[in-house]
Amino acid sequence: MYTAQDPTTQYPRPPFPPQQQSGPGDIHQMDPAPDHGETTYIGLGRLPGRKALITGADSGIGRAIAIAYAREGADVALSYLPEEQAQAEEVAALVEKEGRTAVLLPGDLQVEQTNIDVVEKAVAGLGGIDILVINAGTMPTVDSIDDFETKTLDHVVKANIYPLFWLTKAASPHLQPGAAIITTSSIQGFQPSPSLAEYAVSKAGIANWTRALSQQLIERGIRVNGVAPGPVWTPLQPAFVPNEKIEQFGAQTPIGRAAQPVELAPAFVFLASQEASYVIGETIAVTGGSPMH
Repeated sequence: MYTAQDPTTQYPRPPFPPQQQSGPGDIHQMDPAPDHGETTYIGLGRLPGRKALITGADSGIGRAIAIAYAREGADVALSYLPEEQAQAEEVAALVEKEGRTAVLLPGDLQVEQTNIDVVEKAVAGLGGIDILVINAGTMPTVDSIDDFETKTLDHVVKANIYPLFWLTKAASPHLQPGAAIITTSSIQGFQPSPSLAEYAVSKAGIANWTRALSQQLIERGIRVNGVAPGPVWTPLQPAFVPNEKIEQFGAQTPIGRAAQPVELAPAFVFLASQEASYVIGETIAVTGGSPMH
């Protein structure tokens, strides 16, 4: 992880093989296999004794964050959809291998009560919470406004926006000065693709929410920040993106390839750590060189 190497060739470059899945997707059916840091992330003890709740923690960026946090010394509560149980158990085993506590929290965060329950169970299982990573989301592709359906927008907003409010309100009484909340926006929130309008609107909203809540909560010594990934090789791609885009996924970036989930983890570690004590209300771009305006 700390050996200097050419980032343009460090991970697979397109073209990728054609592949499609039904949502939410399975990492074990992806070709090439994504790297979440299972064998590559090396921790430096930057989160000693911290207690983190991570949503969408079974696969993709959330899985990489969970692995990284455990190797940095944190205990981790994993929130995920019930159908992702097997993948979540793999992450829990990796967390426990580091000598850290893992709490498994299946449930659909589109339901308000689930958010409340997830926080309470995380607090009970970890003995508190001082890092909240709101990462879970969905990404439908809709090519034309003529194909727009209200139910699609409802689904995106319920999955990507509502939990920001529900989880934070539920966690608020448990957060002490020094706590951190970290969101996952996207380059799509700043430079939207035409076929991802619903998703892009939600990701722009996440960045805006991050700025607003950071100003609310810093008075209590709680920092709120976000990360905006560019293209990342996660199950969202084969589950929601057509093959003609999968094959060249990430090729449009200056680096010439998509990110692997493990490449997002260090930004989330930094924002959760005390090293980021003066970073407030920011959304860090991790986009392979693609500018965010």
